[in-house]
This record gives sequence, structure tokens and C-alpha cells, in this order.
Amino acid sequence: MNSTPSFESLAAQAIPLGEQLRNAKQTIAVAESSTAGLLSAALLSVAGASAYYRGGSVIYTLEARRSLLGLRGSDVVGLEPLSEPMVQRFAEVARAQLDSTWALAELGAAGPTGAHYGHPAGSCVLAIVGPTVLTTELRTGSNDRLGNMLRFSQAALELLGAALATEAT
Repeated sequence: MNSTPSFESLAAQAIPLGEQLRNAKQTIAVAESSTAGLLSAALLSVAGASAYYRGGSVIYTLEARRSLLGLRGSDVVGLEPLSEPMVQRFAEVARAQLDSTWALAELGAAGPTGAHYGHPAGSCVLAIVGPTVLTTELRTGSNDRLGNMLRFSQAALELLGAALATEAT
């Protein structure tokens, strides 16, 4: 990912994904941290989003994770922070809470500094959980906060596209 995407490009990326979800009569929930609502905004920018978008939360803080997802320390025991297993757990919880076909979750360190548990700025983990489960990790190598937020969102939408493509075959 050399160039930084714009919100407009994220919205354009979400159009075929929203159409696929709507046509398949499937739904999605979102739990996002460092993307700060950009994923939800992109998915909701598609006309007719109410047919597939169940809801989302910005789980940027521990308090939000507790309050919005109902996650406690015991729910993530043994899971390394900012890891694929942890983000998958967040997606599983969001999917169950909103009774959706799919859930997309993101955890990251947008910058300009890294996470307090040692991950550098530009680090992100993503999960899509549904009929297919996919996880991935992204390292941009950049401390550009907004640029990373947009790149993380782009990668999350790409992961959703890959999951939907897997289900379509």
C-alpha cells in the first residue's frame, strides 16, 4: 500500500461489498478500534445499508470494550494484545451480540507512537468472522496517524471482500 486511500475511495470500495451482502441477505457487525468509525462510515455510505449493517462500535478504550462488547479480562486470558487471536475474539463477540452473519473487527496502533505493549505505530490486526473466518496483520511502517487509519480501513474492507468471495465460490 504505497498511497494513502481517501475516505471517498473507502466508500467506493464498500459499494460492491454492501451489494454482495444485501443480495445474499447477509448482515454485518463492526467492532473497530484505531479506525475510529471509518469502517462503519464506509459501509454505511452505501445506499440501502440498513439491509445489511447491524451495528458497530468504536472500542478504542478498555472502558469501551467492557461497556460496548461486554469483554472482561477473563474473556481474553492467554491472548496476546494486538494479535490475530485477540481480534478474532472481538469479532466473535460482536457477531454474537448483534446476531449478524458476519463481524469485522480491527485493533491497531495508528500512531504517531506505538502501543504501550510494544507494537510500533502502523500495526494492525483484522478479523472477519462468519461462515468463513479470516484474520490478518498489517504493518505500514508509518507513524502517520490518519494515513494508518485509512490504510487499516482499506485492509479491513479487503478482508471482508476476500471472505465474501470465499463464500461465493
